[in-house]
Amino acid sequence: MTHYLITGATGGIGSVLAHRLAAQGNTLTLAARNLERLEALQGALPGVHRLVDTDLTTEAGAEVLAAALADQPPLDGAAHLVGSLLLKPAHRTDFSAWRAVMAANLDSAFLVLRLVAGAVQARRYPASLVLASSVAAGLGLANHEAIAAAKAGVEGLVRSAAATYAASGLRVNAIAPGLTATPLTAGLITSEAARAASTAMHPLGRLGTPEDQAAAVAFLLSSEASWITGQVLGVDGGLGRLRVR
Repeated sequence: MTHYLITGATGGIGSVLAHRLAAQGNTLTLAARNLERLEALQGALPGVHRLVDTDLTTEAGAEVLAAALADQPPLDGAAHLVGSLLLKPAHRTDFSAWRAVMAANLDSAFLVLRLVAGAVQARRYPASLVLASSVAAGLGLANHEAIAAAKAGVEGLVRSAAATYAASGLRVNAIAPGLTATPLTAGLITSEAARAASTAMHPLGRLGTPEDQAAAVAFLLSSEASWITGQVLGVDGGLGRLRVR
């Protein structure tokens, strides 16, 4: 039975991915910062899955997760979907807010990478890790300085780690979403005008859904992607590469 780790499991994308993987009969370890929401997610899934209430923006939180995984079957894959969003120009961004964005998006990605890579090195089994970037990492968008910098760091991690651990059988990839309708982004599309403007930016003419992103993550985790590593897959409705008007 395949064992997957989902961090940020109670978020918009993480919860959809959990449903998708659980429905396929996989065993899951679900990690997030809110035990009540984890238990609610567990109750909606088929099967019995391990819950880990921890904060992965800190090294202590990553150690809690490592301890929880120590007596579990080896991981076949992990999807790290912890993150945050801050849209402010640099001159209006407090350094504490900058650091919080780095901790949530880049530090947490490094800590999970370190955990998964260490486990693969110790046990020598093939596995896949998928991290979360953003279309903003490769496309200059106004007021995205903090999140763009953090996600560009995630993409650097992907490429370097994929090279480092290829011989160990660990594949490392990322998705780079465009604007996806989740609780995290709800504040960006509160009015019809804001939703219409955001939709118009995407060449395929709609916003992303958690299902779009979860499908891409599930593919990269699976054996169907066994010859794919070091890649950042834009799941962005064409925003990152296309101009149609």
